[in-house]
Amino acid sequence: MTFHFFDPPCAMKPVAIFRHTPSEGPGYFAIFLEEHGIPWRLIAVDAGEAVPESPEDYAGLCFMGGPMSVNDPLPWIDATCQLIRQADAANIPLIGHCLGGQLISKALGGQITRNPVKEIGWGTVYAESDPLAQHWLGAFAGRVGTVFHWHGETFSLPEGASRLVSSPHCANQMFARGPHLAMQCHVEMTPEMITTWSTQWADEVATVADQSSVQSPEAMQEQTPQHLGAMRQLASQLYSVWIQGLAR
Repeated sequence: MTFHFFDPPCAMKPVAIFRHTPSEGPGYFAIFLEEHGIPWRLIAVDAGEAVPESPEDYAGLCFMGGPMSVNDPLPWIDATCQLIRQADAANIPLIGHCLGGQLISKALGGQITRNPVKEIGWGTVYAESDPLAQHWLGAFAGRVGTVFHWHGETFSLPEGASRLVSSPHCANQMFARGPHLAMQCHVEMTPEMITTWSTQWADEVATVADQSSVQSPEAMQEQTPQHLGAMRQLASQLYSVWIQGLAR
């Protein structure tokens, strides 16, 4: 395991960040934690690190993306879902990005199915405007925005969850359930990650290039300066609310 400690304002447990493939690291999420003096620990599932048996050593759990499906027969998926259920029972906050959001949905009783189309690249999303959305999204509630996507599946809303964000191609882009936040989109992106993904997975893009929900690698990179700032503000808003539930 890799440890990262940054003189938190008071002694606290670290946030566990679960990585499922090397190129889908914590990105801006880790930067945000560091800026707020919150320690974090990387658990590299892709490198064979075991899923902890209990969440009690952590202030919160964060699950990143990955190219696999949560419906695949991978040995760590059941263990991860069990850990998520334990954290939910203990009121330990969960946050998931793309695959991570799907893991949270599945563990809490949701279903993961094929999305009507793949969403890849920068795309429009619509934020809800109800009181819960206002709590999580702040000034972004009720607005139209642009975020980064890379997925072919989608989650349903588990019991007790409320949708915060949708898109023209994917009804459930984000939901909240108590202190937990699950996202289908990738608000954690950095410019370096966008360059790496659009280069590394160009062949996948080429197979669905005729879909209006898919951007070319060149378009993704060219539009990053235009959209990244606003998405980072949205990510900061979401992360700011999420960390309020961390065990101090």
